[in-house]
Amino acid sequence: MELGLTTATGKASKKNIEVSDDAFARPFNEALIHQVVTAYLSGARAGTHAQKTRSMVSGGGKKPWKQKGTGRARAGTSRSPLWRGGGKTFAAVTGDYSQKVNKKMYRGAMCSILSELVRQERLVVVDDFALEAPKTKALVEKLRALNLDNALVVIHEGDLNVQLAARNLYDVDVCSAAQVSPVDLMRFERVLMTAEAVHRLEERLACNKNA
Repeated sequence: MELGLTTATGKASKKNIEVSDDAFARPFNEALIHQVVTAYLSGARAGTHAQKTRSMVSGGGKKPWKQKGTGRARAGTSRSPLWRGGGKTFAAVTGDYSQKVNKKMYRGAMCSILSELVRQERLVVVDDFALEAPKTKALVEKLRALNLDNALVVIHEGDLNVQLAARNLYDVDVCSAAQVSPVDLMRFERVLMTAEAVHRLEERLACNKNA
């Protein structure tokens, strides 16, 4: 299939680029996308929450008072969960929330998302996208000419000027074709890609297929 290019002024170009139907014309698989996106979000969880059980709390080695004759309830340690400063009964422990995503699932989800972006006309492909200086104002003007305000910019190589210019924009993010993930593609209303990034991403997905 062919993808139409857009000029820097936001008008349709006469040029087209040839792409694979397997990557950009695949049926939408909602269940697979949900599974892969959930796995990515789960893997981003730190899982560093932790609490101490009675065995981890310092102190409490000596019996607070004798067993009988005091009129008080029996107590074997001052670090019981019933006591102030004691351990937690059901303490939270550090956990790993990552889920396994094999290459075939990942590739299928990426191709399905890209195909849906094309069908919904949310994918904008330009011949080139670069800035002479890392100026946020210049980036905003370029995006405004393309009628983009909430967008992910995918470039072939890490253009430092574009990345620095986008740091102050809440609704704009920049990443390379080698780093883009399903979550990145789903986060924004529109996705802007250079022609080189499209081919690089297509090669990356084909490599996963042959792996």
